[in-house]
Amino acid sequence: MAARTKARKRALDILFECELQSVPLGQTLAGRKLAADPPVNDYTVMLVEGVVAQQSRIDDLLAENSVGWTLDRMPAVDRNLLRIGAYEILYVDDVPDPVAVSEAVNLARELSTDESPAFINGLLSKLIQLKPTLTS
Repeated sequence: MAARTKARKRALDILFECELQSVPLGQTLAGRKLAADPPVNDYTVMLVEGVVAQQSRIDDLLAENSVGWTLDRMPAVDRNLLRIGAYEILYVDDVPDPVAVSEAVNLARELSTDESPAFINGLLSKLIQLKPTLTS
């Protein structure tokens, strides 16, 4: 597994853990870094901190463009994969948009429901289409 793929999965683990514990996104990051089991690399930290910093905007975009699903109704894995993918699409210039989508879809294939990969692919692809019209 490539280093950034592992970092994305670790970021997903941290965001998912926050939801399970009903704490604000990112709150468990410091503890994970301190425990270092497994170690938390810089890309994971950047993803978690970026999602937390942009959560309101990302969640608004996901909610506005999700057909038939509110954020609350989405499985927590899907919701957080979408947040990571949206963050990479909108804010990480050195990750090509199709790579961000592919990585999210592959993690969904591995960790979520049978319907999740297509849903995540469609919603993140919609964000790519809208990206030129969005302001930072």
